[in-house]
Amino acid sequence: MESQNEKAVFEVAEIQLSYKSKVKASKRPKITSSQDACKVLRQIWDQDKLELQEEFKVMLMNRANQVIGIFHLSTGSTTGTIADPRLIFCAALKGNACGIIVAHNHPSGNLQASQADIALTNKLKEAGKFLEITLFDHIIMTAEAYTSFADEGLL
Repeated sequence: MESQNEKAVFEVAEIQLSYKSKVKASKRPKITSSQDACKVLRQIWDQDKLELQEEFKVMLMNRANQVIGIFHLSTGSTTGTIADPRLIFCAALKGNACGIIVAHNHPSGNLQASQADIALTNKLKEAGKFLEITLFDHIIMTAEAYTSFADEGLL
């Protein structure tokens, strides 16, 4: 036990938060609909993988609904991929996002949301409320079309 005259000696790192984008605000796409979001996602998605294996991406958005970045979360198999909510919100917090749109593809071409897709969406929606990061949509993409949870009333 230390006496009052003895003090512990230790060092602690100082933590600083900063955010700086290399993309001018005027160049960022604005999202006003699921169609806008899908258009941006199709531009960055590797088209050779849409029908090969599932991928999960997170679109980070600012208060003006402009895309500030897209985070590639995971690549999986032909029937699934991992979408860890902690990593999704880690990216959103690091990017200083006010909102997110999550997206994944179904290589099978099936646009129907699975129970796992719905459960994940509900979990992200609740976590987002706590962090004040709005989940605007969850989009399922195929090579030919997409489904929007927001458009289908699933949010």
